[in-house]
Parts: sequence; structure tokens; C-alpha cells
Amino acid sequence: MTARGGCPTVGAVSDLLSPLFRAPRATILFGDQARLQGMLDFEAALARAEAQAGMIPAAAAEAIAGHCRAELLDAGALAEATGRAGNPVIPLVAALTRSVAAVDAAAAAHVHRGATSQDAMDTGLVLQLRAFIEVLAADLERLSAALARLANAHRATPICGRTWLQQAAPTVFGLKAAGFLDALERHLERLRELRPRLLVLQFGGAVGTLGSLESRGPQVAEALSRELQLGLPEMPWHAHRDRLVELAAWLGLLVGTLGKMARDLALLAQGEVAEAFEAGGEGRGGSSAMPQKRNPVSAAVVLAAAARAPGLVATLLSAMVQEHERGLGGWHAEWETLPELSLLAAGAAHQSAAMVETLEVDPARMRENLTNTRGLVFAEAVASRLAPRAGRTEAHELVARASRKALAGGRQLRAVLEEDPEVARHLSAGDLSAIFDSGDSPGSAGLFIDRVLDRRRRRLGVP
Repeated sequence: MTARGGCPTVGAVSDLLSPLFRAPRATILFGDQARLQGMLDFEAALARAEAQAGMIPAAAAEAIAGHCRAELLDAGALAEATGRAGNPVIPLVAALTRSVAAVDAAAAAHVHRGATSQDAMDTGLVLQLRAFIEVLAADLERLSAALARLANAHRATPICGRTWLQQAAPTVFGLKAAGFLDALERHLERLRELRPRLLVLQFGGAVGTLGSLESRGPQVAEALSRELQLGLPEMPWHAHRDRLVELAAWLGLLVGTLGKMARDLALLAQGEVAEAFEAGGEGRGGSSAMPQKRNPVSAAVVLAAAARAPGLVATLLSAMVQEHERGLGGWHAEWETLPELSLLAAGAAHQSAAMVETLEVDPARMRENLTNTRGLVFAEAVASRLAPRAGRTEAHELVARASRKALAGGRQLRAVLEEDPEVARHLSAGDLSAIFDSGDSPGSAGLFIDRVLDRRRRRLGVP
């Protein structure tokens, strides 16, 4: 299958489903042409680095670099040859050598000098990941900004807090949004921390010694890292995959957080709740059978990613056990798994940003659902006020008994409490009025929201 624009894509990506589950720019970054170009960028930079070290003529380096363009290669022929060779670098280097030799036979002799297939593939992948992170981070920043606006706008919008899927006690919708934002900000912090570990050169030659370059190996490596603007690690990391798996684990954490947010918003959109909705529009969220439906499309996509991501992370974790200096099978297991995980995460982030930016919130319905509980959501507040006077255990039992009576009789909890003489010994009608009339007070919610928003501002360097 091919992505729009004719660029082959990774794995079993479907042209039909890709617009739903993938972010368009990220999909292109993991297409076959991008994979090939990443490896070719390594080859071009390698030639230039070796010229800087005095190992090959500068003219040869430029001749090689001039042919390092993916569009000059026959991707279909390379794919067929990869099936026989075991990795795409072998036929890629052969094709590049032939292309250079057609115009400069002497320069062709210097193609891929001192490198191994894994150097080209791993460094090419790191280059792809660098571009991918920028695309993903842009959507995460969009989401962060949208959540910050939501948290601030609804810092005083009362809503039922729900535990175990049951109405529990009052909170504010802004605190729910701040919770999503708080987790997202941690992910952005983790991304900042892992970047320098991830975005490094892979260059070690056959067994990680750069032996074929003799004493000039380190010099070439330094020049190569400068050419590619990648960090220079202390040593090659062919069989040590923690850098890539750290990214995979981070992607898994990110998608899990996005999934939690999508689940909550989808539950709020249920007809019986109807407190928040994804934006509607022509052709969006409908049903082929039921004209009235308004389905949470973005939430569904994010939840699908959250269901798939853990297995992909597990595959990459299990593939870390790679033998000696170069692994057999474990390395190969990464080739499609990491791009697939990356694309799922990018698609989930893209949908999440769009979902939150256009979220429709119904504060009136939130308050209505609070009042529809017959005051039971204030049971904790009553017990807390009663405990210092009656004792914690007795207070809990008095309010639990009154709650059961209110449920059984379809009555307001406040009315049941007011006629209970044991409650009246400790709480006056005025005490109960203070609880039930202003019982949707958010407690410390405002403080927590401000802390999250302040943390985000500090990260962005905004006063």
C-alpha cells in the first residue's frame, strides 16, 4: 500500500484507514522513501566526514553525496533484493555504488567505507525519529494549550466526581482538565530528558571497533556526528537497544494517558450523562443506521491506539536481549514495530489535540446531574462536618443509614438528615444548609489548577 502522494508506508498501513488512525505528516516520515533517505543521509555524511579526515578525496565525497537521493532509486527492486539480502542496506549500498560508478568510478570505491549495515539503518532511523519527535511535539503542545484553556475556563464549573463509575462527590470540570494537563506536562518533561540520549550517532563498523578505519575512526565519527547534527555517544550501541526502547516506553506511557483522557470524555458524552461532546459536523460521528447518533470518533481512535500500544512496547522490550556485538532477530523485530508504535502515538496525539480544541462543554447539564443525585453527592461533606462532633465511625454510619433511606424512598438526602434526631443533635438546619447550598465548593481544586498552569508556564518560560 502507499500513502497519499505515492510514498510507500511502513508495515500494513492502509490507505483507507490511515486518515483515521495516523497523523499525515508522521506517516510520511515513516514511509519507505523516508527510510531510504535516512540511510542515504548517513552515507552522504559518512563520505563527507571521511573527506574531512583526509581518508577520501573531497571530490569523491561530493560525488557520493550527489547520488544520495531516494527518488533516484528503484524502491521496488530494493524491496525485492532486501528479501534475499536480509536487510535493505546491502542492496541500497550496491545500488548507490552503481549509480556513483556510472559517473565517477574512483568515487564509487569509497561508498560505505568503514561502516556496517546496522550503522546506516540505526542512524537513518534516528534521523527519522528526530523529525518525528518534532511533529509529535507540535501536536502535544497544541493539546497542552487546549487543556490549559479548558482548565482555566472551567475552574469553577461544578461537576460530579465519579469513582468506580459511580457519582461520588462534587468537583469542578477544570480540575479534570488540569489532571490531563498535569500528566501531559510530565510526558513533555520526559521527552526533553530522553532526547539527548536518543538522538545520537550509530557508527561502529562490523563489531563496534571502527577497526577498518584504523586510527582515524574516532575522527571520522566526530565529523560524522557534526555533519548529521547528532550527539556522539561514548561508544557504538549496536546490541544495546535501551535508547530506542526508552522512546517506545515513553510512547506507551503517552498513549496510555491519552487513552485515559479519551475514555473520560467518551463517558461524559454518553446520552445519559451528556456533559461534554466532541465537535460535530457534516459527515462526522454519524451512524449508518441511526440518524440521531453523535459518536465520539476521536476518542475511539485514541482508545484503539491505547489498546494496541502495550503489545508493541512489549515486543520492543523482549527484543532488547540481543546477542554479543550484533543481534540476530531482535534487531529485526524493531524495524516495523517501532514505526507502527510511533505512528499510533502520533495519530492519537493528533486526534486528542483536535478533540480538546473543539470540545463542547455543557455546564448546565453538569449542574443538573449534580442535583439529580438527590443530594447524595454531598454525603461525604456531611460526614466530614459531623465527624468532629459525633466521632468518625458514628458519623459515617449515620450518613450511610440516611443515604440508604433516601435511595429506598426516592427522597432528598438533606430532608432525611433534617428529620433524623441523632443528626440534629450535632448539626443544625443552618449547618446542613451551608453544606447543601454551597456543597459544590471545589475545596482545593483552584489551588491545584493554578499549580498545574504555573508549571506549564514555567516550562514555556512565560511569566
